Amino acid sequence: MKNMLVTGGCGFIGSNFIRILLSESDFTGRIINLDKLTYAGNLENLDGVSDQFKDRYVFVKGDICDSETVSELFKSYGVDTICHFAAESHVDRSIVQPDAFIRTNINGTFNLLEYARLNGVELFHHISTDEVYGSLGETGLFTETTPYSPNSPYSASKAASDLLVRAYFKTYGIPVTISNCSNNYGPYQFPEKLIPLMILNGFERKALPVYGRGVNIRDWLYVRDHCIAIWKIMKHGKRGETYNIGGDCEIRNIDVVEMICNLLDEICPGKTPARELITFVKDRPGHDMRYAVDSQKLQRELKWRPEETFESGLAKTVQWYLDHTEWVNRIKSGAYTQWISDHYGGI
Repeated sequence: MKNMLVTGGCGFIGSNFIRILLSESDFTGRIINLDKLTYAGNLENLDGVSDQFKDRYVFVKGDICDSETVSELFKSYGVDTICHFAAESHVDRSIVQPDAFIRTNINGTFNLLEYARLNGVELFHHISTDEVYGSLGETGLFTETTPYSPNSPYSASKAASDLLVRAYFKTYGIPVTISNCSNNYGPYQFPEKLIPLMILNGFERKALPVYGRGVNIRDWLYVRDHCIAIWKIMKHGKRGETYNIGGDCEIRNIDVVEMICNLLDEICPGKTPARELITFVKDRPGHDMRYAVDSQKLQRELKWRPEETFESGLAKTVQWYLDHTEWVNRIKSGAYTQWISDHYGGI
């Protein structure tokens, strides 16, 4: 793995992965970061990387759906490995604008697979989500053999891309690995997602919008733990296999919000407790009740376990956002402000 194409490397997880791979891992090759720089892709997420790793990092602005761009990358940089993060990933957006999810998540993945097939690669690693499995009842865990049952345009598009990757392994023999992760949180996450939205609204003493009664349950994974797991899978995972990556941490949304409120009240107390800002809003269509991921295969075969507890990871995340207010203010303009206004009705 000498020349790794990382798609969506300016996004939340992708930028963390690039930083960790270049600074903390045993990877000695070059990273070519292909990112379209949509609203959630931000060059500032990799500020300083170009200067620090001049000979090992290249940024290319482009679309994974653009055949010309992808073809040129293979020719110019000798791409031998693909780590595929690029995706439309917000469920709410997929409900109001599903066409973008079909284009990027399905057609974009297909385009990358075709060039991987035509040029030959050491590995095509595909990052996916636990949402492809659908919704759990009160008990049970998603395993790698759980049947797919997506409930939103987002999860349906990711399920389709997973199956394409599997098909290219079975049909063409392309070496692939797939990882399905639980909900990530941590530095550089775009503030439309639950945890950064609550941190920033709470800090500014704005309403904290929670769907329904906040009883939906998610399994939370600190982004650094996720990135370390990805690299382990890429290095040592069996080709053609899927690995679930979870945080072993099931928490109701309302409990997450209340934990954030407690941290904000400790760090930057206001006149009234942050909990009083919680505002319950109409639930979204097709809202899955519970996700929980079984990571035993990954833990057993590749000796990975999450290092952060949710409490330690959340404390680090809250502090990171409070310490990076300039970054926050810049990305909160434009698309972010309009989205929050449109979606939450001006709350």
